[in-house]
Amino acid sequence: MIGKIATGEVEDTGVDPSKAHHSAGGKKGGAARAAALTPEQRSEIAKKAAAKRWGKA
Repeated sequence: MIGKIATGEVEDTGVDPSKAHHSAGGKKGGAARAAALTPEQRSEIAKKAAAKRWGKA
């Protein structure tokens, strides 16, 4: 494969074609979860995250 990339026979995209579809699900999942939560639920999740993030100091 390295030889094919070096000679220009194959283009190096940096993403394995068999795994290219994996990132699409992650991008959709966050937006879908945010849309499903109420503002109160999102606020509670954010408060827990901030406590974890800043409570270690």
